Amino acid sequence: MRVRLEVCVGDPDSLFAAIEGGADRIELCSALELGGLTPTPGLMALAAEAPVPVYALIRPRSGGFVYSVRERAAMRADIAAARAAGLAGVVLGASTADGGLDAQALAELTDASAGLGTTLHRAFDLVPDIAEAVELAVALGFERILTSGRAPHAIGGLSDLARAHTVAAGRIAIMAGSGLTPDNVGVLLEKVPLREIHGSCSQTVSPPSPELAALGFAAGPVRRTSAEEVRRMRKVLGALSA
Repeated sequence: MRVRLEVCVGDPDSLFAAIEGGADRIELCSALELGGLTPTPGLMALAAEAPVPVYALIRPRSGGFVYSVRERAAMRADIAAARAAGLAGVVLGASTADGGLDAQALAELTDASAGLGTTLHRAFDLVPDIAEAVELAVALGFERILTSGRAPHAIGGLSDLARAHTVAAGRIAIMAGSGLTPDNVGVLLEKVPLREIHGSCSQTVSPPSPELAALGFAAGPVRRTSAEEVRRMRKVLGALSA
């Protein structure tokens, strides 16, 4: 079976680079330097023209995933915006104070997402019990779980990725992400036979200017998805699928 490649992008140029490079699906975000936030309506509208499925991240702020009633209302409105734009799906997550999945909040958000595809994002990587979290994701009707195996990078989370894959038992896809490149993805797939991989396939394109940094308009190097990096990842995954 072909290993599918999802590429996360945070700007228009990265969106079209991912498509050019051969991504199978797009996770659409803003502010990737913060782990990704909800994309703007304009970026959603542009992405709706893509020839591959596009899922919008629904995350109203940086930080953790414990959301207030008002934040969940904003998230429902963002889900409605993704639907109105014509996107294929949304990427969701919500936690309780102890790191477990918030079943009530997720039920509310998945109900609001009826008719759209749904991915459970890396809020999963905070859970204390993998099996319990996988079962909840299945019960709520998620298509897949994006996870690094509760590690900073997926290569460090191989045992938990394998555990999630075993518990899933084909009922839900486990998609590995975080720190995966064409140079290390083979190591992961040799250990855990996943069928979906997630990455930014990005390169540093420019450092922020001192003036922009001083005014608070930029922080850290700027990274953009590279069509060539997407092609490299697609080529490696194709070889591993053969």
